Amino acid sequence: MGNQFPFYEFLKTFYKDNKSKVRRYYKDLTKKFLDYNDKEKNSEAFLREPQFEALEMYVFIKEFLDNKQMYEIFDEWRNKEGKFADTNYFKGSIKKGQLTFFDETAKEHDIYFKELNKFSADYSNYIFSLAMGLGKTLLMATCIFYEFLLANKFPKDERFCHNALIFAPDLTVLQSLSEILTFDKTKVVPKEYAAVLDANIKIHYLTEGNTLNTIDKSDFNIIISNTQKIIVKRKTSEKTPGSKLFTQTKIIANTSLDDAISLIYGEAVNPDNLDLNQRFMKLSRLPHLGIYVDEAHHMFGADLEKALRSKDKTDHSNTSLRNTINLLSEYLRNEKNKDTGTTHLKYQSGIVGCYNFTGTPYVENSILPEVVYSYGLKEAIQNEYLKEVDVIGYENVKNEDFLRGVITEFWENYGGKTYDGLNPKLAIFGSKIDEIINEVKPAVEDILSELGIPITTILVNVGDTKDGKRYTSEADIGLFNSLDVKESEGNKKQFLLLVNKGREGWNCKSLFSVVLYRKLEKKSRVFVLQATMRCLRQITEEQQKARVFLSKENYEILNDELEKNFRLQISDLTKSESKREKYQVKVIPPPRYIKVKVIRHEYTCDPKKAPDKVDFKLSERDFSKYKATRYLKELGANYTVKEENIDYVRKTTHLNRYQLVFEIALYLNIKPTVISKILDTATDRIDKILELVNTYNDILYDILIPEIFNSLYEVKSNIITEEKTLLLLKEPKNAGYYEFSANPDLVIKNSDSEVQKYVSKSFHADTYCFDSKPEMECFRQYLRSSKVNKVYFTGMFTSNQGDFSIQYIDPESMRLRRYYPDFMAEMQDGTYQIIEVKGDNMIDDSVVKAKSYAALEIASIDSKMEYKIYPGNLIMKTNVLEENTQRNL
Repeated sequence: MGNQFPFYEFLKTFYKDNKSKVRRYYKDLTKKFLDYNDKEKNSEAFLREPQFEALEMYVFIKEFLDNKQMYEIFDEWRNKEGKFADTNYFKGSIKKGQLTFFDETAKEHDIYFKELNKFSADYSNYIFSLAMGLGKTLLMATCIFYEFLLANKFPKDERFCHNALIFAPDLTVLQSLSEILTFDKTKVVPKEYAAVLDANIKIHYLTEGNTLNTIDKSDFNIIISNTQKIIVKRKTSEKTPGSKLFTQTKIIANTSLDDAISLIYGEAVNPDNLDLNQRFMKLSRLPHLGIYVDEAHHMFGADLEKALRSKDKTDHSNTSLRNTINLLSEYLRNEKNKDTGTTHLKYQSGIVGCYNFTGTPYVENSILPEVVYSYGLKEAIQNEYLKEVDVIGYENVKNEDFLRGVITEFWENYGGKTYDGLNPKLAIFGSKIDEIINEVKPAVEDILSELGIPITTILVNVGDTKDGKRYTSEADIGLFNSLDVKESEGNKKQFLLLVNKGREGWNCKSLFSVVLYRKLEKKSRVFVLQATMRCLRQITEEQQKARVFLSKENYEILNDELEKNFRLQISDLTKSESKREKYQVKVIPPPRYIKVKVIRHEYTCDPKKAPDKVDFKLSERDFSKYKATRYLKELGANYTVKEENIDYVRKTTHLNRYQLVFEIALYLNIKPTVISKILDTATDRIDKILELVNTYNDILYDILIPEIFNSLYEVKSNIITEEKTLLLLKEPKNAGYYEFSANPDLVIKNSDSEVQKYVSKSFHADTYCFDSKPEMECFRQYLRSSKVNKVYFTGMFTSNQGDFSIQYIDPESMRLRRYYPDFMAEMQDGTYQIIEVKGDNMIDDSVVKAKSYAALEIASIDSKMEYKIYPGNLIMKTNVLEENTQRNL
């Protein structure tokens, strides 16, 4: 049995438990980028939760773990070295039922480490596994946009990609990647930065026959290609003199490169042995290249493993995509070393990294060790990112009777309905063209006629026969490509008769049913899984149900393939009984208003006479927070900690006197001559200033610029208080209700018997959907208390639903944000309470504290307003209104 160690789960747990500490290592631009895509901080964020979590792990690997190879990351983790050396990182994560550092044995660690090391290349290689339909293409685009923004801001930082090559496994997936061409970047990139990308990015979409026209050594190119257009192959026949003249086959004379080719292909270098096409050679001259491999959801088992890796380091026979990437890395590495003019290999890697996006973390029931994030098929269905699905098996039924039963059931459930303006569709897969044309199509036509359904709703897409006979015209292909286009002719086609279209990456969210009624050849077993998954894509905001109809043999094959590729069974594809339910939440009149005093800070900036000298006090300052330190903790009979300064590994920008002057002048929008005079006359000598700035670049922004600004300007602050009347809940636009999804166990309605006695004290909406048991318990305590006159649950209503929110400064991004407190209570003594309930582990979080201080500031100017924050565990154990139990900040 292969690798069973889920290291990616440990990494995710580590990140979540230490998120605030980890973010200290991130660039400010990175924090802004992440916050823009975080629904907790930006209610309009575009990415789904799985996409955002994958993006978080992508950045975590990049900026916290410095883009290291997986075997290096794991080795540091298991030995608690490097970034994992601080044991404080592991505090709080050792809870019952959770993964911890000590859950696995040393033997399992060794097996995993050897597996990683066996397949390691000279570049970092990561796998992001998201179930089909979760948006891997747009996630890839978002990661590339992040790379380019950081590369533009920090061009000398070797961790960031300046160019990106996206590999698709076949032509159909290549077509789906064209979405990147038209994608609105402002959905995932802050608007002020999207313009930078638009001005610099060049997208090259390689179709049949076209060449790659990138400028050598240029930046910010995105090349989208299927693997066949780039892959390096051995020549199988002698070229004619004419073809040799127009084909680039010569390899750059370089000893290390020759050795690399010999290593990959197991033979002495011979330029005529390899076919290096024009696209490959152009790619080899693009610096800081990142490679993004879309294995796509239709690749499983051996095909997936082959795409992700060579068999091993000594495999000389394979001319796979992976070996092409290896060779490309060798070319780029030699280009980098040649540019430096060094004879030794200064750069050990030619590409920044290879980022693989797959539909599963498993191959033949073993975990791919390079996985850094996984969001599975079962999770996606349970959390309503995909359709629910019923899998129905048939046995001992004649072919035509089987089709009649399937089509009848499909029409009873979906006939006459539309979903997001699209007609529901059923796909019948055949194994051969003759089978579809001569058996299935006539039977389907008869069945549709019996049911009164026009046979014009049939669409046949089977490709060409071996003898060149065509049953599918170009017009039919056009209809097939417009199945999901509203009011198109393609949308009118509801019964699709297909051959092999399950394997390819075509996307059709209006596909509701799949039919496989004959047992396929053994080599096509995985096709049953591929075809089944075609109908699971989400359509409409409300989760829909798909139906898959299989013969008994195919039913068993599907169960077996689910086990091998997802560790699931058919029963796991159906949502559990504890599923979340949809609730239509209506506003209860009369409108509830509350009068609050709000604070507005008004600032003025007045010039003042510049001092004769500016004293930066550099000799008195503590620079320890800037120092890079390495800790080695040895566990044994004597517990020891070794500490050493490693500032030498830090990547810093070296500035001369003139560059320093212009950097400050540009930042403050002040004449360079003024800045030059300040630095020349400063108490600290200019050479001392330069030495410190070039050692720790952050000093420029933390000390020099603020001190110069304060010496030239006086900032005055004036606090203005205003009384406003806020509406707690607005009527929904264009509807009679708001829609929420919630766990039924965390829902209280105004019609529930337990609240009838107190209903007049609350319920500005007829249904309250709580996020946690502590929230619901807090509401019950306030509702039943004689000290409380009114209490409203406001935490479920956010942007555009109500006026009651509090502005605060996010301590990580330093941006102005809003948050929505959980409760607003009016007490019997005429005072008001703003109430927040938080998990015990979140009470001391920096963002939570920032929200609390903002709420306390409002309460401090209004003698009738009080702010309370309760830890969840305390609420579950104590009646918070009977004792003074609120958390002191």
